[in-house]
Amino acid sequence: MRVIILSWEFPPRRVGQLAGYVKELAEQLVKRGVETYVVTYHDFLTGEYEESEGVKTYRVTNPVRTHIGVLTWVLTLNQEVERAAANIYYKANKQIDLIDACDWHFIQAAVTLKKAFNVPFTYSVESLEEHRSHGANSPFNMAIKSIEWLGSYEASKVVVKSEWMRDEIIRAYKVPIGKIKVIELKSRTRMTEVLETYKSVVGGASPQ
Repeated sequence: MRVIILSWEFPPRRVGQLAGYVKELAEQLVKRGVETYVVTYHDFLTGEYEESEGVKTYRVTNPVRTHIGVLTWVLTLNQEVERAAANIYYKANKQIDLIDACDWHFIQAAVTLKKAFNVPFTYSVESLEEHRSHGANSPFNMAIKSIEWLGSYEASKVVVKSEWMRDEIIRAYKVPIGKIKVIELKSRTRMTEVLETYKSVVGGASPQ
């Protein structure tokens, strides 16, 4: 299996807990025989690298330097994420099985790649705009919510880390419960569950 993980943070760039989670996920996938690529952002460490653990990383920067907010930053950066992922796809002789979009930032890239190359994706939810900006319904907040909704709609599976988050994403975006997979971070079978979810998406069946 070949998997591309899209994440807006990855070591050495750490903004929150997502960087550590994605690093561990990628390394554990490699240990289990999954050819794993991470497309991520860095402001100057750009290009293709192979980490010591065998994870292949592609770091891109934003071609637009000045932004009025995170939304325009994300939307312009997605073009570079799509470009890097497309390069991986062609270098792998079009044999990419799955994309895992971690949080909302690169949902647009995941959807574009899905439509262009017929590669399914999972949407791994880290947080929701409703929680980050509780009760905020400005055009800015609604735009981010629309991206989160798009991810939950277009993804083959939505992966969350708790039953509480499962219930919240159902409440916020009316996602069918059968489309959501709860994989708790502290679960002893977490990586087995991740792989089962990936395989269910690639095979077109729902995990038990």
